[in-house]
Amino acid sequence: MDLLYGYGLFLAKTVTVVVAIAAIALIIVNVAQRRRGQSGQLKLTQLNESYQDMKDNMMLAKMKHQDQKLWHKAQKKKDKQEAKAAKQRAKQGLKAEEDKATLYVLDFKGSMDAGEVVSLREEISAVMAVATARDEVLLRLESPGGVVHGYGLAASQLQRLRQKGIRLTVAVDKVAASGGYMMACVADRIVAAPFSIIGSIGVVAQIPNFNRLLKRNDIDMELHTAGEYKRTLTLFGENTEQGREKFREDLNETHGLFKHFVHEMRPSLDIDAVATGEHWFGTQALEKGLIDSIGTSDDLIIAEMGKYQVIGVRYARRKKMMDRFTQSAAASAERLFLKLWQRGEKPLL
Repeated sequence: MDLLYGYGLFLAKTVTVVVAIAAIALIIVNVAQRRRGQSGQLKLTQLNESYQDMKDNMMLAKMKHQDQKLWHKAQKKKDKQEAKAAKQRAKQGLKAEEDKATLYVLDFKGSMDAGEVVSLREEISAVMAVATARDEVLLRLESPGGVVHGYGLAASQLQRLRQKGIRLTVAVDKVAASGGYMMACVADRIVAAPFSIIGSIGVVAQIPNFNRLLKRNDIDMELHTAGEYKRTLTLFGENTEQGREKFREDLNETHGLFKHFVHEMRPSLDIDAVATGEHWFGTQALEKGLIDSIGTSDDLIIAEMGKYQVIGVRYARRKKMMDRFTQSAAASAERLFLKLWQRGEKPLL
């Protein structure tokens, strides 16, 4: 008995120490973030250089040792000459003859609530601060859609580029459906992989109702509202046919707005033919006019490197410790859901 008591006391002390250390660590992290006074950081990547480095490394791997030495020697001489020429031009106040326009590459991998729009708005604001009419934006988009207001805001952020006259290309490698297509249709050009999922111009909503379960257990549920349609369908109350009708009416109204927006962005579309809620694969979407060409974002970027200086733009939000934990748990749940869905051999929409 004394042994168990001693062990319990030791365990309680250990848990107390661990909790205290964790609490102190959280306080230190939060204080450090407040002192920095920033909610995130803009990160830029020279994709031309990254691609060229990869190309050079692959080429060197195929060379013999002696050839590698000669290549490095020639490259060093070339770099020296280019640096000297650039310095000379700078002294004369001249621009480089090969001065290129810029292709800004953004990424949007959307979740159900489109929370990534927080970073997207920062990235677009940064690009608009320096972009000229010669420049272009490429958005690598992946999203099966989600809440209307979240994706509506994301599409509005992309419209800022369109309104300023900055050409926008959207590349879809996997999926741009529903809210994802709402974003994509804003672009001047949509490029999609052959088996990417495109479309799903429709609105869906579902809600479980536990009213009968509560009744069987003699549990009453009261709901008081001011306004005839403050609540239409509820989780625990007894739903009425009038409420269901109003709910369907709201869905149809939202669908109408969705159709109008897509048609406004892509007037050549037969909107009634494609706004059925169906999805299509890339090659089928091209035939229906939902996209403009077939290809992957990788081929697109590599092809543009000769014409553009390619810069990756990413706004990394600084997350709190608790946010990191909850988002990690949510990501795990999404991956589990995706696996279950794939086992059922159904596309994710």
